[in-house]
Amino acid sequence: MPFAANYRLKYCLVQRPTTMENLTTCLLFPLVCLICSQALLHLRSWLFNKKKLPPGPTGFPIIGNLLAIGDTPHESLAKLAKKHGPLMTVRLGFVPTVVASSAEMAREILQKNDQAFLGRAMPDAVAAEANFELSMVWLQGDTKWIKLRKICNSQMFTTQRLEALQGLRHQMMDTLVLKVVEASETGEAINIGRLVFGTTLSLLSNTMFSADLIDQKSNSIQELKEHVGTILEILGKPNVSDFFPLLKPFDLQGIRRTIKVSYDRLHTLLDEVIDRRLKCRTSASPRCNDFLDALLDHGEEHGPQEFNREDIKILLTDMFIGGTGATTTTVEWAMAELLRNPRIMAKAKQELAKTIGLGLRTIQEKDILRLPYLQSVLKETMRLHPTAPLLLTHRALIDVQVCGHPIPKDTPVIVNAWAIARDPMYWDKPGEFIPERFMAGGSTEVDFRGTNFSFIPFGSGRRICPGLALGVRMLSLLLASLIHLFDWKLPDGMAFDEIDMRGKFGVAMQNPLVVIPNLVVTKANE
Repeated sequence: MPFAANYRLKYCLVQRPTTMENLTTCLLFPLVCLICSQALLHLRSWLFNKKKLPPGPTGFPIIGNLLAIGDTPHESLAKLAKKHGPLMTVRLGFVPTVVASSAEMAREILQKNDQAFLGRAMPDAVAAEANFELSMVWLQGDTKWIKLRKICNSQMFTTQRLEALQGLRHQMMDTLVLKVVEASETGEAINIGRLVFGTTLSLLSNTMFSADLIDQKSNSIQELKEHVGTILEILGKPNVSDFFPLLKPFDLQGIRRTIKVSYDRLHTLLDEVIDRRLKCRTSASPRCNDFLDALLDHGEEHGPQEFNREDIKILLTDMFIGGTGATTTTVEWAMAELLRNPRIMAKAKQELAKTIGLGLRTIQEKDILRLPYLQSVLKETMRLHPTAPLLLTHRALIDVQVCGHPIPKDTPVIVNAWAIARDPMYWDKPGEFIPERFMAGGSTEVDFRGTNFSFIPFGSGRRICPGLALGVRMLSLLLASLIHLFDWKLPDGMAFDEIDMRGKFGVAMQNPLVVIPNLVVTKANE
């Protein structure tokens, strides 16, 4: 603390503690001085680096371009990119940030210079999670991160293991269909997001540790949905601590305090699961040979220094948050788009009837490859409504040049996947829902693997989503099961074009999709 400020504080506290107003003023004075001095330092650094970084919009003192970003940053940044170019710099408070808004720039960041951009710019909210520094999502592309990726690729998401556990996923689909049939018989309206979340939770739980995380019939399912939803929403919420790092210790918006409750609850549930499994492994109980057994085996083989219980818990937490949130959001958007486009819905149902038949047979993963139009519907949904419109922010680990522009070490870099997926340079009629664009004669080479940089809903390069293969299987099974044997209508006589298609940033639809199913009676199931 500067000497003058320190002296004034001591003088006020000792010599003039006469009023609360004087005391408050004296306590705030050093903080204001510190903030102003930091603002000047950051402004000086910004002016110095401005010549080096890619060009961008001129901002205001201290706050930079924050006012221009607003509540829908993916849309605002897309508009700014049209004026300032596909590689631009915006200043978010004290944080200069580079934004890539074209497929070519995405390729530069995620493929050509992927080693340089393996770092992550971690939101302050993440620090509320116990042992967050072990998370594969937020690790900085170091040795620990490489080891965790290898564990996922070799122990969890291999084709052999996914196929071995598909019977469990088929059972979950049977349960889903029965729930919809029951609702059809009673005329009950179904909250699609809640139904899909519960089923996705069961899918992930049974794939990872051969059991449900919680009782699907209890009220806890809604509690857990709210906790996961809270985590996803807060992580996408603007946080003053991310823009002005000096303010992090104060948590002015209470974001860390709020999100910590949800993280702690999820950790408690996973601790209980791990405890039960460890107890079973010390008894004569048969092995489950699921993800959890594979992770525990790896820990026993390599020792706690490399992979221990906390690593397992954080890894499972990452999978549940990423898997349940993204899957629920995507299926809800897909259903909304299909309901608003009856021609497309009819075409998808026709493909299912021809391939699967009209009986109450479980749709299996082997059927998915024979459903190209359904796959196109999913791709088009994720193009228009990516669950991570700005992906996760990368961070330069070293000084690097991108298209002639120097990007200094530690600079955050955003890839605007939303802007790329709606760019008329790559897509005809980009604002319309047209699954046919992914069919024969269209963009047939575009898949989920991030090799075509105009379509990267799961990311691309070394930091692509590790659960991509499982995620695509789950999405396909869920959507196919919901539309195969059921027609749907909105409650209270609403028309499908009245569905609110606004979305919260990176989370879900503005309003939940609630619809009434009707089981289609056919000769096959009469």
